[in-house]
Amino acid sequence: MPLLEPKPGALRPRTPSGPAPDRVPDRRSTGTPEPLRSELAELLGAGKVLSGVSDLVRYASDASPYRFLPQVVVIAEDIDDVSAVLSYAHGKQREVVFRAAGTSLNGQAQGEDILVDVRRHWAGVEVLEEDLRARIQPGTTVVRANAALARHGRVLGPDPASAIACTLGGVVANNASGMTAGTTRNSYRTLSSLTFVLPSGTVVDTADPLADGELAHAEPALCHGLMEIKREIEADPELVARIRAKYEIKNTTGYRLDAYLDGATPVEILRGLMVGSEGTLGFIAEVVFDTLPLDRELTSALLFFPSLPAAAAAVPLFNEAGALAVELMDGNTLRASVSVAGVPADWAALPKDTTALLVEFRAPDEAGRAEYERRAAGVLAGLDLVAPVASVTNAFTRDARTISGYWKARKAFVTAVGGARASGTTLITEDFAVPPSRLAEACEALLELQAEHGFDAAVAGHAAHGNLHFLLAFDAARPADVERYAAFMDAFCRLTVERFDGSLKAEHSTGRNMAPFLELEWGPRATEMMWRTKRIIDPDLVLAPRILLDRDPKAHLRGLKTIPQVEAVADPCIECGFCEPTCPSEDLTTTPRQRIVLRREMMRQQPGSPVLGGLLDAYGYDAVDTCAGDSTCKLACPVGIDTGALMKDFRHRRHSPREERAAELAALRFGAVEVAARLAVAAADKITDAVGDGILRAVTGAARKAVRPDLVPEWLPQVPGAAARKLPVTRRAGAAAVYYPACVNRIFGGPDGTSGPSLPEAVVAVSERAGRPVWIPGDVRGTCCATIWHSKGYDAGNRVMANRIVEAAWGWTAGGRLPMVVDASSCTLGIAHEVVPYLTDDNRALHSELRIVDSVVWAAEELLPHLEVRRTVGSAVLHPTCSMRHLDDEAQLRAVAEACADEVVVPYDAGCCAFAGDRGMLHPELTESATAREAAEVTAREFDAHLSANRMCEVGMDRATGRSYYSALLELERATRP
Repeated sequence: MPLLEPKPGALRPRTPSGPAPDRVPDRRSTGTPEPLRSELAELLGAGKVLSGVSDLVRYASDASPYRFLPQVVVIAEDIDDVSAVLSYAHGKQREVVFRAAGTSLNGQAQGEDILVDVRRHWAGVEVLEEDLRARIQPGTTVVRANAALARHGRVLGPDPASAIACTLGGVVANNASGMTAGTTRNSYRTLSSLTFVLPSGTVVDTADPLADGELAHAEPALCHGLMEIKREIEADPELVARIRAKYEIKNTTGYRLDAYLDGATPVEILRGLMVGSEGTLGFIAEVVFDTLPLDRELTSALLFFPSLPAAAAAVPLFNEAGALAVELMDGNTLRASVSVAGVPADWAALPKDTTALLVEFRAPDEAGRAEYERRAAGVLAGLDLVAPVASVTNAFTRDARTISGYWKARKAFVTAVGGARASGTTLITEDFAVPPSRLAEACEALLELQAEHGFDAAVAGHAAHGNLHFLLAFDAARPADVERYAAFMDAFCRLTVERFDGSLKAEHSTGRNMAPFLELEWGPRATEMMWRTKRIIDPDLVLAPRILLDRDPKAHLRGLKTIPQVEAVADPCIECGFCEPTCPSEDLTTTPRQRIVLRREMMRQQPGSPVLGGLLDAYGYDAVDTCAGDSTCKLACPVGIDTGALMKDFRHRRHSPREERAAELAALRFGAVEVAARLAVAAADKITDAVGDGILRAVTGAARKAVRPDLVPEWLPQVPGAAARKLPVTRRAGAAAVYYPACVNRIFGGPDGTSGPSLPEAVVAVSERAGRPVWIPGDVRGTCCATIWHSKGYDAGNRVMANRIVEAAWGWTAGGRLPMVVDASSCTLGIAHEVVPYLTDDNRALHSELRIVDSVVWAAEELLPHLEVRRTVGSAVLHPTCSMRHLDDEAQLRAVAEACADEVVVPYDAGCCAFAGDRGMLHPELTESATAREAAEVTAREFDAHLSANRMCEVGMDRATGRSYYSALLELERATRP
């Protein structure tokens, strides 16, 4: 064991709430049982089988209120893997559930036996047929697919609020629709074809003209059974009419029985049945969508009404005017939304009954938008709106930023309300639809029912389509609370069906919590046809039993998860999964959601349990060490949960007093440390020039084993040589700004094998050229942005350097009179924001007067207008850093690049490189995993320049792509050089 290996017990919960009734039992502490583990490893390869207790726990939760522990998790890479698992399950009488993003709200992504991850290796978009169609892999997020389509002026029909995280396989499998899809733009209506794997292993491509013949040969009984049901339905006019009527409004309850009416052959019927089948009939391996025009001319308004029924009554007026979206948010939703960045703080003071409608019109051109604005004005004139707080305008706008803010608040409904729930309570999301003409009546009935059962739910939804969502919170650990929820559900389902003839699930699919009520909505005959459909296609009930069909009347009460309290920064998490696509470690170890899920399971356990021990043993590497600490999860989370900050705190907890003191001394004596570091880099450069990288890799490898991998960096060939010993000479007199070369650029030089100025020389030269000269203080050495200590959780050293840099900056900038330009985006973020919690009160006051400017912002806003571009490169690819996302200056990076290159490309899959200072050298596997998709895009073609704005991120991308990345300011200097 390494000398300084941290003790897992340092992360032991300080105030465990266990033992909880739903804790993982001790017998599961060894993970996947034998022979299941070894048989699957032999069948698929050990690397595709996750079997530790930590693996099983992190896959046991999704965005729903349920939790089921799988026996094993399989990472399927292709259809052959899926077919092999299905064959194995048939032979061993086992069950299989497929999971992609895990954003489902009704437990569809959870299984109790073999759980198959079909997200990691299943991403990709291909635009087809003059941009009218798109072939999409099932693990591709909706946002990623639409980004590819946007360049062609197209968009997908389904637009769920979870588009940032949910995948197209799940969207189709649940027939998820969203804000604008309604009944005409959803998956069922816009899916051109799909490829799926039946439970038997048979693969069907519905676009293949020979598909029906091949299916009849491979599955004759299946084909006969489907056609028999079709004949029975068509022979019953009353049933046909009932089926057609059910789909006049949004409905995802049960199987799509209209597939039997719309499809003429078994393959066509299966194509329809797969939509909304929740993985119970087969695995969707590929989808081809008919895309829709992307209308870019928008006008939107957020309109406030005195009550929920009053708002609902206005919905038909906007529908008639042609609004594409009419979204409703009640008072509870609006008030909870103040936790979302950008939402006006005064919404917290909105009266209880206040309700808002977000109305949006979209047109292909300016004339169309003007006509919509005319219609909207006519509707507004007849409405009795209210403005209970100052931020309310009740007016239509074209401003893109304002419109984006409205949608951000609306899409955060589940997470914002969930984050505001009482700590320790479980969140239930319900989703129903009624005829739009009866929406106001349904709202009144829902409010009465909630009050009767002691709930004060938050309500929001797609009012244009009569589709509402409401959220309930209760304590799943208290039997009385569970009984209250059960009574409410019984009454709610009867109300929806018997009074309104509505849909119990409009777009979230049946799931575990509505399966027991399927017959209530559809009646015995139609329900029995759904059971027959399941038995025909999956006679051994291998796929996802109990998720869509379940005869147990209390099935919706089984597996409800408790939510034990965890650290304050993470406690609001509802496990929605919005954070996962942005996480650098999602394909290597754990995601932010999984880190919190694992922490909650630790809290459920009693002290000393073997399950707790197993979780702690794995958590150090899987959660803490391989977190890049970039906090992009905070940006993706609608309520700003910063799991990266939690992992930094855990790193701090693992430090011994001696480690903390050593880190503090390094901060106190950073001048000497900086000099030593530059000399070491210079020496290493000479060694590699003389004898290659082998010696340094061997030395650092041995040191990592002896000391600790998380403390000793691994030598990488891409590490640049040393920076020049002296910084450029500048003058304070006449300077437009203070220029602070970050310590990383004082230690490391630019790309190897390139001529031209260093980054500090380039910044000085281009600023002088623009008539905005900068001054480098003579005493910058020995100072730092403090990120070195902050990222590793060394609090004492962080405080030392944070206060030092602010005091120095105050003096350099003459008390904030001059801006301070920083040439590394992570250092800009550190000085501008991350140092603040560690400052003394006096220095916090000084900091508030400083203007910290990132170098790309300085270049884009202060230099470009005064520069003459004399030469450009043909193409440039950008790597926007995660710090730039926090600083919101990606647009400025693009502006600088567009001045220097004829073509500028930002990869669709650009994200955090996870190099994170030196973490890419401590855990090279993290950067390799984090950059894999971006690197594949970059290396698929040639570029003349590879630009970024942070030296170590550039090193990380060098390693990932084999290309040479450098600062965009170096390219700007070259482009404007006389």
